[in-house]
Order: sequence, then structure tokens, then C-alpha cells
Amino acid sequence: MFTPEDARFDRQHIWHPYTSMQDPLPCYPVVAAHGFQLQLADGRELVDGMSSWWAAIHGYNHPRLNRALTQQMAQMSHVMFGGITHPAAVALCRQLVTMTPAALECVFLADSGSVAVEVSMKMALQYWLGRGETRQQFLTLKRGYHGDTFAAMSVCDPENSMHSLWRGYLPEHHFAEAPACGFDDEWQSQDFDVFARLIEQHQQQLAAVILEPIVQGAGGMRFYHPRYLQQVREACDRYGLLLIADEIATGFGRTGRLFACEHADITPDILCVGKALTGGMMTLAATLTTREVADTISRSAAGCFMHGPTFMGNPLACAVAVESLTLLAEGEWQRQVAAIERQLRAELLPLRSAPQVADVRVLGAIGVVETHRAVNMAALQQFFVEQGVWIRPFGRLIYLMPPYIITPQALSKLVQAIGAALEHSSHFAD
Repeated sequence: MFTPEDARFDRQHIWHPYTSMQDPLPCYPVVAAHGFQLQLADGRELVDGMSSWWAAIHGYNHPRLNRALTQQMAQMSHVMFGGITHPAAVALCRQLVTMTPAALECVFLADSGSVAVEVSMKMALQYWLGRGETRQQFLTLKRGYHGDTFAAMSVCDPENSMHSLWRGYLPEHHFAEAPACGFDDEWQSQDFDVFARLIEQHQQQLAAVILEPIVQGAGGMRFYHPRYLQQVREACDRYGLLLIADEIATGFGRTGRLFACEHADITPDILCVGKALTGGMMTLAATLTTREVADTISRSAAGCFMHGPTFMGNPLACAVAVESLTLLAEGEWQRQVAAIERQLRAELLPLRSAPQVADVRVLGAIGVVETHRAVNMAALQQFFVEQGVWIRPFGRLIYLMPPYIITPQALSKLVQAIGAALEHSSHFAD
């Protein structure tokens, strides 16, 4: 039950993501979720096009995930991970090592995607300390996004991201132009020229290259050519630098491959995963690395990796993640994601002809409509709710990342709502 008083309290006292306490965006109370639908307090049901920020790939209230949670809860909800291990963590890490490239042998469990990125960057810094060098700079791409904590913010887009106001407080790193060659375009070798020049110029100062493979997520929802990622790997090998792949948004099937790095057939030295790791049930992330990186870190003056979250390896989260990855291992996601991609190509791509639209792009279970003008968030959100869908646009992007279990009818409803939204100029900023 959600009362008018609850709504007033929420508006006055609860700070929601990326919103103002002085003039907050409207919030819609959800009281239940099942399958691919969210139920509002007034009884309306919304088709979820967001997978709760790309995490709920199996849908909501999945019986197998629920069962894994309750079975683990009956044993123990949490124990510290320092000096203690437990079956759920061992099972999860065994699955992660099995399903990722063979070189990635060592798993560090963390609380969230941002923390996984922090861990990856600390690993890179401490790796070089273990080699007797101090290297404190990273090379990354413009239009990237890696999270909201400070180290993660420092490698997000420095000009156009939500973190630009922190300039001067954050460490300054090196940014190559975002790849211009799209995923389906013919490869243009000059697209890599700026990155090649920067990595050669700063090779002695760089601890690592960090990027989102193939799909740049919240920084612009852009899909770039696999050959670019291959050349990044080749350049890192040439100069002896670590490559960090942030697969928090792309991992576990979202792009049509289990991991986006597979589109380029490359293996990073450090891999970050999160979001869909537990199927959206609860927060958990992991950072995987090679034995060579782990051993070098362990030879540093500290003698160990200097990080240890309180809720590291939480048994509840690990148990649910084990079941989520087991569902993925059964392979149904491949058929589901391929079907979503076909339908999005058939139904979403025609929106390119709408006057408000600058571009439409589709990859795996991701569909993006880029508009000429920024969206009017409050007006457009209200319109989508009235259409019976949950789509959360931002900037000039209206995008879909639905649960893999969505039906064709429900996916069509999402696309039709976007098409209808484009017909109203009030949904966009002046």
C-alpha cells in the first residue's frame, strides 16, 4: 500500500538518482513486479523497457532466483569474507572463471559496478607498484561512462558527462576521441589514429587503458566497430599495458554475445561485471583478472591487494548470482536476445524517418532512438506511463533494454509508445 502521505514524504525527504531535492522529478510508486511488468500503486501495469537499469534480464519474481534466495537465507544471510569463505561464493567464482576467457583466473567480489571499476583501477595502480614503478594515469575514450564514485568518474567523459562539474577535484587522465566507425559500418582505419597517437605518447605514464567494449552506455548509447577494440588490444600488447574492460552494462548477453569483448575476439587483462550478475535481484559485482596481474600485485610492498568491502561475497547475493548464471548457461538467452534484436530492427529502425529523430540503432537487446533535441524528462515520462510502459530517457536518448523474457506483443507496445512520443513537440526541450 502506498498512501498520499507516503508520496509527500518521498518528495520532501528522499533523494532519488540524478534529481533535485528542491524541484524533484515525479516518482511513480511501484508496489509489485512480475515477469516484464511493474505494478503501480493505483493498479496500473507498465511494460518494463529498462530491466531496472539493465539488470533484470530474467524478469521479476523469477521462481528460481526467489528459491535460491530463500534457500540461502535459511542457512545464513551474511558473514564477513575476511578469513572466511562459503559455498555460494565458491560456486559463483567457479562459474565466472568457467564462463569468461581462460586467462581470467582470479575473482574479486564487490558491492556494485562502480566499486568494481574502482577495484580494477586500484589493481592496475598496484600492479605497477609490484613492478617497481609508479604509474597513475589511464587512457580511455570520450563519451564513456564507468560509474559515480570518484575514480570511476575520473575516466567518464570529461566534457559532456554528468560528472563534468567535478573537474579540478578528479585526477586528470587521457581521453581519445570516441570511435566514429559504427558497429555495422565498413571499418575505417583512421578512426584509430588519435588513440594510437595518445597511447604511444603516454605509454610510460599509463597504468592501463579502460573502456566499455563495443557499447558506450550511459555516456551516449553508441555502438562502435569491433576492429577498434581489436586495435586497442594490439596496442596494449605492443606497449605492455593492461586493458580493463568495463562489461557492467554489456555483460551476460545484452549485446548478443555473452560478453561484448567476444565481438572482437579479445581478452582483457581485467574484466568488470555487475548489473545482470544477479539477474537484478540484488547488488553484486565482480572484477576478474589474470594470474600474472594478481601475482604481481601480491609482490608489491603491501603484500596483498588493498581493498575489502564489508559486504564482499555476501552469501545471499552470491547464491542468487549462481542461479542467474545457471539460467544463462542453459542458453535460452541466445534465442531470446536474437528475437528481440530482429524485432527491434523491424519495428524501431523505421522511426529514423521521424522529424525529431537524428539516429536509430540496434544491437542485441538494445534499441536506441537519438533525437535532435533533449527530452523533456517529466513530460515524456508521464506520457510513457499513460501509455502503459516504463521507459526512462535521458539527454537526447530514448532507449530500450528490456528483460530477455519479454513477449513480442509487449516489445511492440514499447516501440509503439516511442513512436507516439515522437509526434509531440512538448516532449522535447525548446
